[in-house]
Amino acid sequence: MFEYAPAPESRDVVDIRPSYGLFIGGEWVDSQGDNRNKTVNPASEEVLAEVAWATEADVDRAVQAARKAFGVWSALPGSERAKYLFRIARIIQERSRELAVLESLDNGKPIRESRDVDLPLVAAHFFYYAGWADKLDHAGYGPGPRPLGVAGQVIPWNFPLLMLAWKIAPALACGNTVVLKPAETTPLTALLFAEICAQADLPPGVVNIVTGAGETGAALVNHPDVNKVAFTGSTEVGRQIARSVAGTGKKVTLELGGKAANIVFEDAALDQAVEGIVNGIFFNQGHVCCAGSRLLVQESIETELLDALKRRLGTLRLGDPLDKNTDIGAINSAAQLAKIRELSDLGEAEGAERWSPACSLPDKGFWFPPTIFTGVAQSHRIAREEVFGPVLSVLTFRTPAEAVEKANNTPFGLSAGVWTEKGSRILWMADRLRAGVVWANTFNRFDPTSPFGGYKESGYGREGGRHGLEAYLDV
Repeated sequence: MFEYAPAPESRDVVDIRPSYGLFIGGEWVDSQGDNRNKTVNPASEEVLAEVAWATEADVDRAVQAARKAFGVWSALPGSERAKYLFRIARIIQERSRELAVLESLDNGKPIRESRDVDLPLVAAHFFYYAGWADKLDHAGYGPGPRPLGVAGQVIPWNFPLLMLAWKIAPALACGNTVVLKPAETTPLTALLFAEICAQADLPPGVVNIVTGAGETGAALVNHPDVNKVAFTGSTEVGRQIARSVAGTGKKVTLELGGKAANIVFEDAALDQAVEGIVNGIFFNQGHVCCAGSRLLVQESIETELLDALKRRLGTLRLGDPLDKNTDIGAINSAAQLAKIRELSDLGEAEGAERWSPACSLPDKGFWFPPTIFTGVAQSHRIAREEVFGPVLSVLTFRTPAEAVEKANNTPFGLSAGVWTEKGSRILWMADRLRAGVVWANTFNRFDPTSPFGGYKESGYGREGGRHGLEAYLDV
């Protein structure tokens, strides 16, 4: 095994303020409440900044600012809105190193992923939807589709800036204005994005950023002058949102939890499949709603595949997220680490066999080693509940029909992966899997031109692609 010298990315490219207010109407303003929250680096537990938490009155100010800006923004020709989106995309590219470092500091994900996956996709979403802004008549939703109005958007902590781009880019392209609440543990890149909006001379009030916890999100979702609610997060909170907006006439999209099956057939290219399994569950420390957290492997190759997978896990490097050699970063928060530990301990208590590679964990911060469970039954909680961490449950199957039955035996339906050399089998499986996205001989591959979303308890509505416009248009 290679020994890697430390290759740390410099923190000097980021200027983090000691404290942040709210971005409302194109200006930084103080919260009307006294509640402030410290956001910490999960790799070291170092306090990065103090962030204001918005009150219900602050949310009302932000919605009023967005409503006022809506008249101006929606009246602009699509080609003019496109110019602003292109400008934002270019500034994101120019400041991508700064944004990537800030994301890794605040979130805990490896800089390699922030730099090479998150940031290119963030810019790509703004470029893509800039292209749609003057072509909405040709999107397939009838002539003269109109924007909805004010969009209230609540995003999670696992991909803070990417989820922001997924939400804001199509909303603005369609002529809506936005009030966005980032997750309480990862607000810093959203607050830097507010600076980018100002740098791009976006009209005041078109994008507003209000920071806070669940109460702030609830105030935004329940505000009577919000026309559209977009939420990415847990199924439990998604249910609460669906109940609260029922009967209000608000348009809603929910992208919720998942328990994706990654299905490997005996004719799959083994080394390629192993890389796909690793990417499927250990990318972003498993903090991925569409993570391939259930490995369904054909019985005839179980031993061979698991041996190869364990060898590969032995080469993964866990540690400082700002080191360019790091594969596995820090768990985002103490609360999430406690949940991962609880479900992993339950997996052992229920009779599954636990394995992790030899791995020394840093003394400070929130860390969990990559973990595999074998001997898993479908009734086990680790096979049914979303762990949202670097934990893989392994089950076996004999026939394609059994693989489909086991894959669909879940309340979720966000994604799935199929590994086989037979194209006909891929199509046969994809037709039967109840998942919004089915990857073939790859996993966790995202593109702004392709729609993403789920079935069942994984939510409804689609983000990305032409389909992502529909959620922000009155059609």
